[in-house]
Amino acid sequence: MTESRLLGTDVPLREAFDAALVDLDGVAYKGRNAIPTAPPALEAARAAGMHVVFVTNNASREPETVADHLSELGIPCAPGEVMTAAQAGAELLAEHVPAGEKVLVIGGAGLHTAVGAKGYAIVASAEDEPAAVIQGFAPDLGWSHFAEATYAIAAGARYFATNLDLTLPTERGMAPGNGSLVGVVRTATGVDPLAAGKPEPAMLRLAARKAGAERPLMIGDRLDTDLKGARAAGMPGLLVLTGVSGVRDTILAAPGERPAFIGADLGTLAEVHPEPVVADHWWHVGEARSRVTEGHLLVDGGSPMDRIRAACAAAWDAADAGARIDVETLPHLPVAS
Repeated sequence: MTESRLLGTDVPLREAFDAALVDLDGVAYKGRNAIPTAPPALEAARAAGMHVVFVTNNASREPETVADHLSELGIPCAPGEVMTAAQAGAELLAEHVPAGEKVLVIGGAGLHTAVGAKGYAIVASAEDEPAAVIQGFAPDLGWSHFAEATYAIAAGARYFATNLDLTLPTERGMAPGNGSLVGVVRTATGVDPLAAGKPEPAMLRLAARKAGAERPLMIGDRLDTDLKGARAAGMPGLLVLTGVSGVRDTILAAPGERPAFIGADLGTLAEVHPEPVVADHWWHVGEARSRVTEGHLLVDGGSPMDRIRAACAAAWDAADAGARIDVETLPHLPVAS
């Protein structure tokens, strides 16, 4: 039997950690609208002394634009409280390509600004013989941009990407993300880019440093980027169930993508999180309990969120021990009653 990977706290999360590294899409807002619980939850977290830095794999917008957007949604934010994948991508570029070299930038204004600030000469064509190509998401990218990137990489340019998210949430549902667009260039060239955004740890470590944090908490909605990135950066991660990854995904999560905490939304920052404990072959969280028997996940008692936490503790323990879990009979576990 292995120890549950969910952690517990004796005080609310906003008191247990000194900084929140908050993802945007699916955590603070969806599309143009704030998730209703986000503004009051973040205001209360700040009032409790928690520093907040917004960390996004979206490289198309500049920090000032992101800060203005958040402020308009009722989440006051200064540009210095934003860390974008464009900034992380420019940092990664600087580790491999000397300043002053030509760089072909495929992306939005945020990426152009971040790369220019590192002292590179930004070009728009492979005919300018760039030393590197860096690609980030922008909604107006098209065939001609991917073609220029392909020509430059084929001629020997180094290839970088701000992030590899396959999808991004919008008001109408999931849409192709930068990872899908990178796939076009990767298929054409056979070259894999060096990537900067989550789940790579660099951006989270930069954000923690920006906040002066000693006990940072990464908060996200995606197991494969936000929570995997938190584990890679060596910091606890909180999964909120307002975006991409759902309850079923979390129960079946691979070890490297598991959160340390799970909550319905950002309001969970005000909550104490009971630590899962095992007794008589059942995993207990509060009044909820769960176990895996002959491949079946059994859950009962307690609040909806504690049932989800107990189910994850039991399922992860069984999976780590090599037990079979019948995915066809997983119970339906709603986030709210």
